[in-house]
Amino acid sequence: MSMAAQLSSSPVAPAPSGRRPRTSAEAARYGVLRRLAPALKHDMVVNLQAVAMMAEVLNARLEKGTPPPVELESSVSRVNRLARDAVMTCLKVAAWIAPSEDESVRLHEGVEECVALLRSGFNFRGCTLANEVPEADFEASRVALRHLVAASLLSLADAAAGPAALSVSAEISPGFAVLTVRCTPRPRDEALLPDAIASEPNYRALEWADVQALALAEGVELFRTQDQIVMRVPRMVATTPLQIAPL
Repeated sequence: MSMAAQLSSSPVAPAPSGRRPRTSAEAARYGVLRRLAPALKHDMVVNLQAVAMMAEVLNARLEKGTPPPVELESSVSRVNRLARDAVMTCLKVAAWIAPSEDESVRLHEGVEECVALLRSGFNFRGCTLANEVPEADFEASRVALRHLVAASLLSLADAAAGPAALSVSAEISPGFAVLTVRCTPRPRDEALLPDAIASEPNYRALEWADVQALALAEGVELFRTQDQIVMRVPRMVATTPLQIAPL
């Protein structure tokens, strides 16, 4: 039986007993954000540091005397470009904290946002990450993808006994996509690379109950086996009007 067929006959996972669904989902979202915080901070600071460094270089040139107009214009233009990039990065980081609930994203791109953000931290744990979702016009909720893909990857990695290879693949149908997040153990001698060190989570481990709570809140069907999480993600059409980002 295909993954799509199994999901079509599987109900949405119930909320953990004794806890309200909304409270469980909010706790899970907070847990995901806390685990992602170091990567989000890094992405934001990198661009701001580039602006500061370029400003220092420009200031040093001005202290030596007024540079030729062409060089001054070029330096100011670079600072302006770096500042714009920093603003866009900060807006993207802020969107993880306060997302637009009805924003859609192409499936491959949405998965890549999570994979790219987690890859460096996973490498320190001896884990690899791969986005095997095909490029397609299929769009889904950006919020649902971010929460569920990130939570699934983190929970599978946390539950793994050691280094592992994690991947996200998809089977796409007209109305929905079946995402499979898989975790395969890696040989320890293969995982012990020179730049790989033992690393503990910066916050609590994410559990299957967290993924279930998020799926229930987002209306996504899913099930789990020992080494994978499979979810049925519906197609979404964005209804929010286009907005111009601040300059």
